[in-house]
Amino acid sequence: MSQTLKDVILSGDCIEEMNKLPEKSVDMIFADPPYNLQLGGELRRPDNSIVDGVDDDWDQFENPLEYEKFTVAWLTAARRVLKDDGTITVIGSYHNIFKVGSILQNLGFWILNDIVWIKDNPMPNMNGTRLCNAHETMLWCSKTPKSKFTFNYEALKIFNEDKQMRSDWYLPICSGHERLMNENNKALHSTQKPEALLYRLLLMASNPGDTILDPFFGTGTTGAVAKRMGRSFIGIEREQKYIDGAKKRIDSIVPISDLSSLHISCKRKEPRIPFGSILEYGLLQAGDLLFDAKHKLTAKVRADGSLIADQFSGSIHKVGALLTGAPSCNGWTFWYFEKNHHDLEVIDTLRQEVRNKIYAST
Repeated sequence: MSQTLKDVILSGDCIEEMNKLPEKSVDMIFADPPYNLQLGGELRRPDNSIVDGVDDDWDQFENPLEYEKFTVAWLTAARRVLKDDGTITVIGSYHNIFKVGSILQNLGFWILNDIVWIKDNPMPNMNGTRLCNAHETMLWCSKTPKSKFTFNYEALKIFNEDKQMRSDWYLPICSGHERLMNENNKALHSTQKPEALLYRLLLMASNPGDTILDPFFGTGTTGAVAKRMGRSFIGIEREQKYIDGAKKRIDSIVPISDLSSLHISCKRKEPRIPFGSILEYGLLQAGDLLFDAKHKLTAKVRADGSLIADQFSGSIHKVGALLTGAPSCNGWTFWYFEKNHHDLEVIDTLRQEVRNKIYAST
């Protein structure tokens, strides 16, 4: 293939199809591979009715070694198509995630986080022989330790009501109208993931216009969410019944028309503004005073953008740290200036004002 595909479902074996894709052509991979559950017989409820569990042929492997070979092969193929600054997230259960994690590390991936999906409504342990298994684990990895991967920290924090996003995610399993059903009114796919899970992952690790690869596409949750969020997708699936369900599902989604609403702010990608620029633009002047939030500490601004306070002098960060005895200090959020001669306002607002001036001139 001469160019990267967009918004397609490829029918076939995931390893073979990934090997046909151009090298380093996708921005993010979400993989929900077979778990090799090894259930070992029927599961029955207390009333002796049979639980419709995961007993599909695609989850069956002859032995652990065969499953390991399969995992090495598909992760190797995935690594080839992932961009150098891309990330991969693999979801699994206690049956397989430890083996997957070991193989990821052996292939050179760098584990950034293990994210625990805690299910609000898990299936109970029917026989009462073990704990109710109420979570699955996702391993979020960059391609190498030096990859400059996408992490939309500020967007996640806003999404989480201005609290830093944690690695334990409480979300319900896929159910209700979201669950795709077959002609017999049974779940079309035994392990369909909720759209809320993919929404959060794509918000965290991708940007509008990125291409998301899902090598185990199933009923198309990744494609559906990617379309909703202005991302492109490549899905690979070998079961035609899942492909048919995924196509119908994705085709019913109307893409977002207001592209500006997809914009995600990221301070790390904004141009670096030295404190001296605040003086250059006339927003502060040499001799002006800065204060801490409680108006107890004071420092004077000098013409070169440094501060002087008591016996200390240096950058806004250094002087803030020295005055408080802290090992470090973010001067942009520590120091305040007097606005209208009485109200205090954090100097970070001045930095943003300079950024706005720079944007306006480009």
